[in-house]
Amino acid sequence: MPVNVDDVIVLFCCLSKVKGMKAAVSHSGSGLLMAGTSALIGGLLGGPPGFVVGGAFGGILGALRPSGQFKPVPQILLKLPPSQQRKLYGEAMVILRRFNLVYAVDLISFVMGNFSLQEELTAVLIKFLSRELRAKIQYGE
Repeated sequence: MPVNVDDVIVLFCCLSKVKGMKAAVSHSGSGLLMAGTSALIGGLLGGPPGFVVGGAFGGILGALRPSGQFKPVPQILLKLPPSQQRKLYGEAMVILRRFNLVYAVDLISFVMGNFSLQEELTAVLIKFLSRELRAKIQYGE
């Protein structure tokens, strides 16, 4: 059976687990949405003063919202939408294609036995998480 998207996601889960990777995903957009929504509601209910009070209240709520909590990378990868999983798969396959891995069964054992390949794929994963999810990466338990 050829290597598919799910196999590569499982590989990245194994890699990130071995390295103890955790990531904090930014939620800045939702804080902005919260401030804008509360300002709009405040403006509708209280006019111009309500707009100011609602905006300030929403801004405070957005700032206090617990964002950036570190979660294990495998948990994040498994919850990615299929489109982002395919994108990560494509980036990994640029590296993996040169090894002519025909069977998915060989994938994890081959990569885990090759330190330089592990490092190369870990760099792909970090770049993807940083660029696509605006995540901050942390190592260790």
